Amino acid sequence: MSGRISTREAAGAARVGLALILRAAPGRAGASLAATIVSAGLPIATAWATKLVIDRLADPHDAITAPALALAGIGLAATVLPGLGRYLHAQIGRATGVLATDRLFGAAERQVGLRRFEDPAFLDRLRLAKQSTTDFGGLVDGAGSTLRGTLTLVGFIGSLLILSPTMTALVLVAGVPVLIAELRLSRMRAGMLWDNEQAHRREFFYGGLLTGVQAATEIRLFGIGPVLRARMLGERRRADQAERRMDLREFVTQAALGALGAAVAGGGLWWAVTAAHDGGLTVGDVVMFVAALTGIQNALNTLVASIAATYGQLLGLTHYVAVTRAEPDLVSATAGPAVVPAPGAGIEFHDVWFRYSDEHPWVLNGVDLSIAHGRAVALVGLNGAGKSTLVKLLCRMYDPTRGRITWDGVDLREIPPAALRERISAVFQDHMNYDMSAAENIALGDPAHLDDRDRIEAAAQRAGIHEKLAALPRGYDTLLTRMFFSEADKENPDTGVVLSGGQWQRLALARAFIRVGRDLMILDEPGSGLDPQAEHEVHTRMREYREGRTSLLISHRLGAVRDADVIVVLAAGRVAEHGSHEELLDREGHYAKLFRLQAAGYQEAK
Repeated sequence: MSGRISTREAAGAARVGLALILRAAPGRAGASLAATIVSAGLPIATAWATKLVIDRLADPHDAITAPALALAGIGLAATVLPGLGRYLHAQIGRATGVLATDRLFGAAERQVGLRRFEDPAFLDRLRLAKQSTTDFGGLVDGAGSTLRGTLTLVGFIGSLLILSPTMTALVLVAGVPVLIAELRLSRMRAGMLWDNEQAHRREFFYGGLLTGVQAATEIRLFGIGPVLRARMLGERRRADQAERRMDLREFVTQAALGALGAAVAGGGLWWAVTAAHDGGLTVGDVVMFVAALTGIQNALNTLVASIAATYGQLLGLTHYVAVTRAEPDLVSATAGPAVVPAPGAGIEFHDVWFRYSDEHPWVLNGVDLSIAHGRAVALVGLNGAGKSTLVKLLCRMYDPTRGRITWDGVDLREIPPAALRERISAVFQDHMNYDMSAAENIALGDPAHLDDRDRIEAAAQRAGIHEKLAALPRGYDTLLTRMFFSEADKENPDTGVVLSGGQWQRLALARAFIRVGRDLMILDEPGSGLDPQAEHEVHTRMREYREGRTSLLISHRLGAVRDADVIVVLAAGRVAEHGSHEELLDREGHYAKLFRLQAAGYQEAK
């Protein structure tokens, strides 16, 4: 990514922006265009009407009513049109922003895997693209100002041409370096702002740590605050230094350009006054000349400023275009079944290798694994053995780098991800706690049943959290967050309740249990955050729930997996051994060593 965009990129972004505007607000866009054209002509009309009034004042026999009324009408229009333009631009910006946001997040949803969302470059683009959708009003303003400035400039050039072709040529020649220099400054400032983006992001990161709740305890206990504050201010100073250099460059350049403009204006005014004195120009002509000269310079300034603003908007839109046109990270085969076949042979990993990129080491190294239909399989191993990665491949968050995974003989790559995931329910160790109501937190496990209170409560009963939720101030409708209320409101429990870690874990279980009738249940450390009694209860409930279903259980607590039909031990990305609890203990291998190590720890605790 870069802070500078090519002409082709700018043109492409402009086409996308125009298409969005015309789709979201065609009528208001047309009205805005008409208002812009009329506004562009008002300064020129004002200058000509003023000339006519002054010339006719010099001759008492000339009628002055018509030009005077015209001048009054122009003044009225000049009063009304700016407000109308701002109103139209705001309405266009809002309507277009809604449409653009919908398309942006629709494009993000098309990335059905995780690879894009673990790519910092893509996340940067996504964040900048999101920012661009909130300021389409600014894009409309910039485009309108550019058009208005262009039309006004052309109109005043034409007016000046009537009075003096020579002075017109001189003004235009003097205006060329002004335009070139201002555009160059605009590009340099856009580049500087882009270069400062990283510094500002780090500044916001450190500021967020200093003012947030998540890190507050450690920051105060370990005395980290001064370190973070120093780094935050260091990033601010680096960004400020770059901006000061840019400010100085702009000041020097614009001072020189201002002196050039003043010299041209002074010379032109001397010529006009001299010509009027000699009878070559009327007083009205002099007024018209001054108005045209001033109008050209003002139009140039407006044009340059609007081009700079539009440039910044188009830079954001290039990120929007890149995200909305990005190919999906997972592509299904063109042929193959649309859904998973009826349960039968089960799930097979065939020599599966995986790494997150060519620069990363292999996480899985030729895994061969069978998960038979209706059987409970436990997956154990040390941290980094590849357990979570294997689950991500099974849910098709990624595709294997080598090898293949089949479900009842069908390669997962031939199954649409949505159809595959419809057959899976899961509880993850790093489960989400949604800042929503208790009922919604459960129902999000199967959004089709958001309003099915009986099903929601049945899932909560199965997870052992029903009584807690029913006893909340507003029952299942109680918000499980305090983030949406003022500090005063937080003293009122009716405004929101924060659950404990173990209660959130049970809620995550209920979210999985609401997905009834699924063919595969994945349980990734479902007992984490629970006390021993609660963990035993949860595992008992899960054994009842997964009876007769295919299940994959991941746990570091080997006592929780001993009743699985098959226990698979992963080590260094490979299947080191597999079998029942008793078989693995008899082999005296990895599993036996880990199990006895944990058992010894509990015995010592006694």
